Amino acid sequence: MNKASSYSRIRRLWLAFFAVLIVFGILARYFHWDDRAELWLQEQGTSQQVRDESIWLPGYRAVIQGKQLKGGLEGEEPSDLAYNPLTRTLFTVTGSKPMLAELSLDGEVLRVVPLLGMSNPEGVAVLENGNVAVTDERRNTLTIFRVDPQSRELRTERLAEFDLGIVIRKNKGFEGIAWDPRQQRLLLGRERDPKSLFSWPSDGSPSLAGSMQPLPSERLYMRNVSALSVDPRTGHALVLSAESHLLLELDESGEPVSFISLLAGLNGLHERIPRAEGVAIDEQGTIYMVSEPDLFYVFRREPAEGERSAAANQTELKVGLSAISGSVQQSDLIWTHRNQPGG
Repeated sequence: MNKASSYSRIRRLWLAFFAVLIVFGILARYFHWDDRAELWLQEQGTSQQVRDESIWLPGYRAVIQGKQLKGGLEGEEPSDLAYNPLTRTLFTVTGSKPMLAELSLDGEVLRVVPLLGMSNPEGVAVLENGNVAVTDERRNTLTIFRVDPQSRELRTERLAEFDLGIVIRKNKGFEGIAWDPRQQRLLLGRERDPKSLFSWPSDGSPSLAGSMQPLPSERLYMRNVSALSVDPRTGHALVLSAESHLLLELDESGEPVSFISLLAGLNGLHERIPRAEGVAIDEQGTIYMVSEPDLFYVFRREPAEGERSAAANQTELKVGLSAISGSVQQSDLIWTHRNQPGG
């Protein structure tokens, strides 16, 4: 009887152990933990040259975090973010009240422009000559219009709309959009079901030629696609996922290069980013993010060890030269004073 009871207990323990393993395996696949582990291992073997030629997200730290967006964006849940190199400002959109907002690089709201005729703007990209592209997730369309410094209200009803195809599930359409000036194309990201990337030829003008073409999307290690941005220095793309709390770097062939998790304690973050919905990167490599309900973040890359050493040596050299220069000037003054008449 004791042996049978002991055997039954051991059997239950083994069954519980295997059940835990199965649940862990399902969760790992659902949250892409296995993919992230693979990418992390890939990062460890990346050469310094490749890191220098990439955005290289592990080197970034948050320098502004959780700053509330005011000036009319309080609680408005900003979606997507785009950098304007001409004005060195940012654009974001809101869906509940269709608006286009311009921000400074430190998260101050400069102006809010109502988008009359739009239903649920979710994505925004800055093109050439003041042209701005906005996706409307509910209508599943893309509209391109010009924004100038005097714009205070934009009517989109009479503007041409570009159809983005059939939406399989409501509110699971195209959220991410970015302009790639190197390859003269728009990048678009479908949020999920299935999450996927597309390109559309664009010269940055209000018109589009050709049609959307699918891009490799098999290695998007995330649950959804929230936003896109293209690095003007490297041509690499940033893909943001709100549900996975993840920012992923892809090279020009769509292969993952690096990533960061947007969780508390990582990359200088004091708290988890609640729901990151927009990302942009400027020509200096600074990364900007917006999160629901109305939060703003800035990330900058820390210099590598060699760069820090070089900078430190340069600083020491400048200090040394300054000290020598000061000593020389002081000696000249003493010499001049002693050789003056009556000195």
